[in-house]
Amino acid sequence: MTDRTTYVSLAGVRGRGWTDAMVRDLLGTPDVQGRDPRRWSLAPVRLYLLARVETVERTPEFAETAALCRARASVSGVHAERRRAAVLSAIRAEPIEVPRLPRPELERRAVRHRHLLGVRSPGPRREGAPPPEAPAPAGALVRWQVSYLRHALSRYEALLDGLYGESGRGEAERLLRQRLYEAIAAAYPALARECRRRIAVEER
Repeated sequence: MTDRTTYVSLAGVRGRGWTDAMVRDLLGTPDVQGRDPRRWSLAPVRLYLLARVETVERTPEFAETAALCRARASVSGVHAERRRAAVLSAIRAEPIEVPRLPRPELERRAVRHRHLLGVRSPGPRREGAPPPEAPAPAGALVRWQVSYLRHALSRYEALLDGLYGESGRGEAERLLRQRLYEAIAAAYPALARECRRRIAVEER
């Protein structure tokens, strides 16, 4: 027989398979609300008599509600999986159109984009004049070009619409990044090494 002074927290009730809606509809107001009588704590708690929880769990209403919640969760999971599969298929099939620019123009845009992000290359300054452009550090210009082109392709992130949470979205984001970098590498072979590096780093 259950001790009538044994309480279970909301987390404990959830651990027994209850949803918040089931707690609200079948248990109602907590038996203790506010301070935990079992130990001193400033955090407010909601506690339910374990005996009352067990009594409700033996009722037909509990069995019917639990079955309905499981069915809803199953349907929701099916819809989420279908959406995930559809998004992944769309990402794989979508043609990626990378802007084709002459090398000097791409470099100019990459440097400008870098500066718009708030990063300026150091250089000598004449009194009363803005600081002139300094040569980019070795390898930096390649990284800047890839960053600029990646930004130019950000419209493809709309393919991720409708995916929420970690399940499915992370996989779709990785696939999209890979496809974008592969498209940049195909359009600009000189940037392929940096694209491969980014794919490897961002996959971690």
